[in-house]
Amino acid sequence: MLGTIINTCAILMGSTFGALVRSGIGRKYKKVLFDGLGLCCLVLGMNASLPNMARSEVPVLFIISLAIGGLVGTKLNLAGRVSRLSPKTSAASPPGKKPRQRISPMWGGIDGAVQGLVTGCLLYCIGTFSIVGPVLSALSPTCGWAWDEPANTFLYTNATLDFVSSAVLAASFGWIMLLAAPVLFCWQGIFYFIGYFLGDGMPEPMRVELSIVGGVLILSSGLSILGIKNCKTINLLPSLLVPVLFYLLKMLF
Repeated sequence: MLGTIINTCAILMGSTFGALVRSGIGRKYKKVLFDGLGLCCLVLGMNASLPNMARSEVPVLFIISLAIGGLVGTKLNLAGRVSRLSPKTSAASPPGKKPRQRISPMWGGIDGAVQGLVTGCLLYCIGTFSIVGPVLSALSPTCGWAWDEPANTFLYTNATLDFVSSAVLAASFGWIMLLAAPVLFCWQGIFYFIGYFLGDGMPEPMRVELSIVGGVLILSSGLSILGIKNCKTINLLPSLLVPVLFYLLKMLF
């Protein structure tokens, strides 16, 4: 569990540093950061999904997951609920002036901030380090509470990567990125207790399918950040639940 705590603190520190220096970064440099983030999301998303597709027991499950998850997210209008929090076009503009437009998601506003938060949570939570690491930590003799416990190596490595990622994300999106830390803690905590109480952790096929779907969602975030296509990634988030429910039902029956 110590590895998860360190990973969480790394995100808090990285986000704080990024948010503090954000005001000193010029617009053109922020544009470079956004472009870099978008490209990183594309690469990381493909790296998470493509290698695991060859290992999938049910190759069409990720398609079904995205279809069902997208329908559920659209029905619940998750993206729309977030969008309604954004600053609205002013109806009280002075005569002769155009109405003030909504702030572009790339440079600010609730839309852009939440998109950044979703992207950060996906980057931190989807991947071998963040899923297998807590399970190995729980299975170690000290339950992962020793500093020199080899089982924590995955989480220490993940913490280093997340520190850098969170600093860059917070420099682009601001203080909202601090909220990704408790999300990561809860996410890794779930897998820690799965490993602690069940012994063998989550089924490998479930982890594979989660990596595929999560990789596609990270790729979707990258397309949105680059301004290529707004895939409404928030509406697709329920897709992550479909592989979990599928394998839980499979184990029961």
